[in-house]
Amino acid sequence: MCKILMPINPEYVDEILSGNKKYEYRKIKAKRGNIDKMIIYSTSPIMRVVAEAEIVGILEDSPEKLWEKTKKHSGITKDFYLKYYKDRNSAVAYKLGSIKVYKSPKKLSDIGINYVPQSFVYLD
Repeated sequence: MCKILMPINPEYVDEILSGNKKYEYRKIKAKRGNIDKMIIYSTSPIMRVVAEAEIVGILEDSPEKLWEKTKKHSGITKDFYLKYYKDRNSAVAYKLGSIKVYKSPKKLSDIGINYVPQSFVYLD
C-alpha cells in the first residue's frame, strides 16, 4: 500500500477534521492505484503535517457528475468547486475514511520532504 502527502488550505483541513469534508478534490489523479492513506499538510500559515486520513475510494468523472455524487460532503461551495474545475473535462475526488489527528504536528522535514508539493507527493 502507499501513502500520499497533500497540501491543503487550513480552512479545508478544519472541514476535514470536523467531518464536514469527506472528499478531497484534485485535478490530476495519482497514477499509483494502491493508495490507502493521505497525509495532510496544512499550508500557510500553519505549515505543518497535522493528520492522516484513510482513503476509502477514488472517484473520477466529469466535474458536473462528480459534484452531484459528492456535494453533500464536499466541505466547499459549488461556486468554489466550479471555479477550480473551470475548463476541465475530468475531476478527481479522494473519498476519506477515518481520520487520525497528530498530537504533535510535524514539519515537512520531519518526514523527509524539503519542499511543499504542488498537488501531492508519494510517501513510500
